[in-house]
Amino acid sequence: MSSVVINEEVKHSLQKFLRDNPEAGLIETYLQYVQEKFDLHPVVLAKDKTIYQSAEDAVQKLEEQKKLWNETEIKIFYDSQSVNDQTKKIYICPFSGKVFGDNTNPNPQDAIYDWVAKCPENKERIGGLPVKRFYISEDPEVIKGYASKEKPLEEKTKIVFSSVINGKLFNTKASVIKDFKENYLKDISLIEVQAQNRFQIEENFLGFIQKQVVEDKIRQFVESLAENSEFTSYVEQWLG
Repeated sequence: MSSVVINEEVKHSLQKFLRDNPEAGLIETYLQYVQEKFDLHPVVLAKDKTIYQSAEDAVQKLEEQKKLWNETEIKIFYDSQSVNDQTKKIYICPFSGKVFGDNTNPNPQDAIYDWVAKCPENKERIGGLPVKRFYISEDPEVIKGYASKEKPLEEKTKIVFSSVINGKLFNTKASVIKDFKENYLKDISLIEVQAQNRFQIEENFLGFIQKQVVEDKIRQFVESLAENSEFTSYVEQWLG
């Protein structure tokens, strides 16, 4: 009797997989089994061409490398004429706090370029010319901070979080992570992970795969399937 025990939930999942993929080979089926057994949810981050074991793992690794978010201090200069309840995207001058909204200026991106180039508080220079550095945010909580109607001319500073991936500002670290998971990670199956050669596999995840895809474990998997009549035809096909 095989030392590998396949529980009923995984067994039903494999049956569905083989019904949907009747031409699947042994290695493909085994990889599907490994994914089900360990409840794996691999994701690929195209930006750095890396595959991670899960979205949570990608977040953890990138946070450790300081490649996900940075704390940033911004100035907020209240101006309800530039930002209102309908504003969805803002462009912010990091030197003065001046802001341009997507619905209050016909060309907000051109406006912010012109502003930072002439901003008297902009002391940064490249080649003797003022840098045209600015922030962008689509986070409603950040935008709301510029839309106060109670204090139209009061300036203050605030700590926010900038995404290393896209440079946008978010009110909280959790918002950066949410945006990252939703817009930059793509689900990928373990079968696709093994078959592709475009992306590198994160070191720990690669080590895990290498420990699972070994001859002895695959043999035990086949022996376990052979003990179940519903898989007999597939086992005979693979062995044949």
